[in-house]
Amino acid sequence: MSAHFATNWSHRDDARVEEAIRRGASRRELLRGLMLGGVAASVGTAILGRAGAAAAAAPRTGGSLRAAGWSSSTADTLDPAKASLSTDYVRCCSFYNRLTFLDAGGNIQMELAESIESGDAKVWVVKLRKGVTFHSGKTLTAADVVYSLKRHLDPAVGSKANALARQMTGFATPDDRTVEITLASPNADLPTILATHHFMILAEGTTTFAKANGTGAFTCEVFEPGVRSVGLRNRNYWKTDGPYLDSFEFFAIPDDPARVNALLSGDVQLAAAINPRSIRLVESQPGVVLSKSTSGNYTDFNMRLDVAPGDKPGFVEGMKHLLNRQQIQKSALRGLAEIANDQPVPPSNRYHNPDVKPRAYDPEKAKFLLGKAGVLGQTIPIVASDAAGSSIDMATLLQQAAAGIGLKLDVQRVPSDGYWSNYWLKAPICFGNVNPRPTPDILFSLFYASEAPWNETRFKSEKFDRLLVEARGLLDDAKRKAIYGDMQAMIADEAGTAIPVYISNVDAHSAKLKGLQPNPLGGMMGYAFAEHVWLEA
Repeated sequence: MSAHFATNWSHRDDARVEEAIRRGASRRELLRGLMLGGVAASVGTAILGRAGAAAAAAPRTGGSLRAAGWSSSTADTLDPAKASLSTDYVRCCSFYNRLTFLDAGGNIQMELAESIESGDAKVWVVKLRKGVTFHSGKTLTAADVVYSLKRHLDPAVGSKANALARQMTGFATPDDRTVEITLASPNADLPTILATHHFMILAEGTTTFAKANGTGAFTCEVFEPGVRSVGLRNRNYWKTDGPYLDSFEFFAIPDDPARVNALLSGDVQLAAAINPRSIRLVESQPGVVLSKSTSGNYTDFNMRLDVAPGDKPGFVEGMKHLLNRQQIQKSALRGLAEIANDQPVPPSNRYHNPDVKPRAYDPEKAKFLLGKAGVLGQTIPIVASDAAGSSIDMATLLQQAAAGIGLKLDVQRVPSDGYWSNYWLKAPICFGNVNPRPTPDILFSLFYASEAPWNETRFKSEKFDRLLVEARGLLDDAKRKAIYGDMQAMIADEAGTAIPVYISNVDAHSAKLKGLQPNPLGGMMGYAFAEHVWLEA
């Protein structure tokens, strides 16, 4: 009888046992019930083991998560157009949705869009999903999408994505669920661009951002710029899977040891962007897991070309030869990095140009070039901060190398708070930290085009700008790759940016936190972790 019963035991019955386990039924209660139903003890034990494993692997609803990032400021914002720090991106991904998103493999998936299609890469037709509502109860329509995209074109908004959005020159709404976007010239990357963090969709007419009225997985309960954010599970969320957390709190702990200690003490369940110096300590702790990914994040050394000493011939080249990339990789980053070649497209990207070789560490050549620039014997200030990951370690190694050839580098270590607003893009020599971007066009448009909003070294080239527009519209992938290769070489040879390594991002979290996966848009699951993770009981 028991054998017959076991043979006819169905997947549906397994699912019922799984659900009973999630609801808290004890193993003894379940086994007694199975035996009363005619299942032998040995078979029942196997069923419970199978169902228990499935229940443990499946997402669990409930619980509250506290997570710590590494950077925030009083300029923190709920306006996706103005987002510029990881803390901004986490909030945007939690409270809003995009038309598209990138999965773990870097493939485009639809989100608020049901489909995005084009026959010529210039006119794109977006079909919206049905039944999506904002937190206010308003139904998503094509007008909301047009309003959200056009905001990036308004100078008064000050969108960080204006350089990307400027190519959108025409909008039409044939009906409430259809948006037609016309570009100034063809761009096959538009669906990928729309998956980046700035292109979240707002309700039409949104002008204030004390709270977030999005369509996202969480509603905004608390927003205190530079302090913390709290999100509550959106019980009317349009997706059928997730979010699983009842709530999450997100804040920044800029000091790396303090962030690690908060995780180890149980004050937080997720600590983002762990410094390589702390890896060994974290790895030795029970109940803690490391999540590693190398998706193109880098800390770059920036020498402005429009002011001294970066405007002196030979200075930038000389400084690049003082960078000991292997030492930075092994000592500063404990091996958690790949050697880079002074341009932003990483080896994981199919457009990466491996023929652009990293400059050799060559103090004698550096001495000759810096002597030509007339700076030997001078004191050159360099601004570094924990806000730009590992920049202080990099600056210290550079300082030691410079001392050996008669150049004094004054490393000015400044606090994380206010670094991005007071020093980055302003100091003649400083460090940046760039989150992964999925396409060369996005990287070049944001950081290297002549009018790029984050042109860190004031690199300007009419040829580069012309190639950027040309490559953007090419549907011939081989030609596009060749042009992108030439542009990478131009950046490595002509820009004031030195990118010594591509950094592996390492997030540390409690073993009870499940569902965290790498994503090409950066750490913490491309900053969208809150919607996808869950906590074991």
